[in-house]
Amino acid sequence: MRWRVFVLVSVALNVALAVALLLSLRQRRPTPSSSPIGLASGGQESQVKTNIVIRRQFFSWQEVESDDYPTYVANLRDIGCPEQTIRDIIIADVNTLFARRRATEVITPEQQWWRTDVDTNVLAAASAKLRELEGERRALLVSLLGPSWEAGDMINLPRPTRASLVLDGQVLGALSAELKQAIQEISARSQERIQAYAETTRKDGKPPDPIELAKLRQQTRDELARVLTPPQLEEFLLRFSQNASALRSELVQIQFFNATAEEFRALFRARDAFDQQLALLPDATDTVTAQRRTALEQQREAAIKLALGEKRYAEYQRLHDPAYREAFAEAQQADTPEAVAALYAIKQAVAEEQQRIRKDDTLTEEQKNIELKRIELEQLKANALALGQPLPPEESPPPPPPATSRNHVIGPGENVFALSVLYSVPIDAIFRANPNVDFRKLKPGDSLRIPMPRTAQ
Repeated sequence: MRWRVFVLVSVALNVALAVALLLSLRQRRPTPSSSPIGLASGGQESQVKTNIVIRRQFFSWQEVESDDYPTYVANLRDIGCPEQTIRDIIIADVNTLFARRRATEVITPEQQWWRTDVDTNVLAAASAKLRELEGERRALLVSLLGPSWEAGDMINLPRPTRASLVLDGQVLGALSAELKQAIQEISARSQERIQAYAETTRKDGKPPDPIELAKLRQQTRDELARVLTPPQLEEFLLRFSQNASALRSELVQIQFFNATAEEFRALFRARDAFDQQLALLPDATDTVTAQRRTALEQQREAAIKLALGEKRYAEYQRLHDPAYREAFAEAQQADTPEAVAALYAIKQAVAEEQQRIRKDDTLTEEQKNIELKRIELEQLKANALALGQPLPPEESPPPPPPATSRNHVIGPGENVFALSVLYSVPIDAIFRANPNVDFRKLKPGDSLRIPMPRTAQ
């Protein structure tokens, strides 16, 4: 139960026994006298013998240990253990007990490796549980060591400088202390290898080779596989591996897939082996490498489809299209999820029509802009119908020309300057009366509104 403090107490007890033995021998040493010891009054030598038998003292930690903390403390005091040592032993043991409880009883957002956002309810529950356990820990130490127990805490012991992995949850939290330590050491060695490689490439003025990084990560996996069972290894990879992190980033990007724990695990299992192989392929354009990459990607896609099923796979694929994600967001905002397909179809039709207009060389830029604006208005109407919303109001028609203007059809050779002279109207007045006309492209047959001169009004 408490093997970590066994050596400390054993050494202390052995020292105490040695001191006791030394004092016993000194008490039995004869005092000097005027006559040599062993000489009788008659002058005959008499040999004096003692019956002291020194026996080896055997100490068993089981005689002190107890699952009941008050009994455990009493046993430590009975064998003469110093109070400071008792405090250190009990505090360390209680801290270990509650560290294990935190690792196995508290569900944190980090344990929900399938989520792309933080569950605020889980976060609040975890905070409350941690406060509860901390209260229990402190109350237990106060009951065992008194209210001043913190004065005996081993706060001056050196703490590790490297950030360690948080191994908690139902699977990783239940691992033994020795196994957790082994995982931390493997993780530390992995970080050191990657940092050393990155430093070497930096000194050489080269970027890190993705294939070499993949090999280093594979080496870490191999080391973990030697100490963990397959379920334990999978749990570790789901939380801390590069491939699981990439999958989470992808799900964040497509936003609305909302994978369950089972779906995330199925996706990871379907992709992981292929992702490892793809990471080891050289970034080359030769036919053999390209064919190998294409084959692996197709196999990965087939595995994903099998893992998710037809319906969820179709949704997973569509969400990779930004236009579909926009349609999904609009439908969610309007609380009409059934309108996603209609909105997506409208977006596809509008995109095709916009592309056609932009490529139509028979239209001027102004005409293209007018057509694009018209399509935008039609899309708003179609979206409103799909979402069951009222149609947007029609744009107000331009105001009719003032009654004090006349219509003029451009003849051959006529221009704005000539019309200004003909009707005695300033050129800028003609411009204001025809706001939608491109005067740079006037041609015979075009019609203009000519305002009447003020003297004629």
